[in-house]
Amino acid sequence: MGIQDIIEGKKQWRAHLARVKALPPDYQIVYKEIQRYFFKVGPVGLTDGSLLSDLVDFFEEGVAAGKGVLELIGNDVAAFCDDLIKDSRTYADLYQESISGEPGTAGK
Repeated sequence: MGIQDIIEGKKQWRAHLARVKALPPDYQIVYKEIQRYFFKVGPVGLTDGSLLSDLVDFFEEGVAAGKGVLELIGNDVAAFCDDLIKDSRTYADLYQESISGEPGTAGK
């Protein structure tokens, strides 16, 4: 990864955060909770950037339709997050796989 890639990544992240800040306050709060949850759980696909961008797209559509954020996702934010990543591998899954193998094979 070169310096240009890092700079471009920062530009994309700042543009993403600007979209989040343009959302109504209740959407911003829920977005931040979802982001915190994802960073803690660690879905492997989070690093490609599409999961959070797709979430902002979904929220923007909800705002345009005049819906509240809880109308879109329900009252249980964690359950909504789990549904989003149910078919995704997490870093916890990778760790479990690395330690469940034969003794001495972790990291191979």
